Amino acid sequence: MDSIRLNIGCASRPLEGYINIDMDSLEQIKQRYPHAKIPENVRVENYDIFALPFEDASVTEVRADSLIEHLAFPEEPKFFYEVKRVLKKGGLFHFSTPDFEDAVKTWLAAKDDWKDFYRSDDESIRKEHWFGNYSYTTANRWGYLSAMIFGSQNGEGQFHRNSYTLPKIRAILKHLGMKEVEVTQYRWKGDRDLMIDVKAEKL
Repeated sequence: MDSIRLNIGCASRPLEGYINIDMDSLEQIKQRYPHAKIPENVRVENYDIFALPFEDASVTEVRADSLIEHLAFPEEPKFFYEVKRVLKKGGLFHFSTPDFEDAVKTWLAAKDDWKDFYRSDDESIRKEHWFGNYSYTTANRWGYLSAMIFGSQNGEGQFHRNSYTLPKIRAILKHLGMKEVEVTQYRWKGDRDLMIDVKAEKL
């Protein structure tokens, strides 16, 4: 393979032309995300993301969309150092994560109007992957906004264990000796979490 491109933590978005890596198999991904449009003939592997089976400086690109917020504090440096290890000089590290500062500001501005416990029955989990109630509104703290901060409370591996801001990300890139190529922001699904999208180059 002339160009090795990795898509780590692919979840519902395995990509053609990449080695997709996830905790779930392709069949499990299809079951977990029944409405996702998954390309045919994609490859999904269950590699250890802290010990990837690739030689030093052998990978052209690493993608990690909405992954790093799921890493525990001790796992964070292991993952970033592993990405740096496998990337070639000039290789691209492209990742995205929720803007925690924006999520907290939104949470603080919302109503503190707790009404009922989250539903965790099988029907609600099937219908709403995030957290078991049916509203994506950000008017109330104790619904979707809590999921923005803590992650889904229904699915294994879905909890958020870490948080990121623009200054923290830039400090990590500097620490790794990576060059910031482009940092932009967008809304997840067009109207939800404000995401930080980063492209960085290994020097």
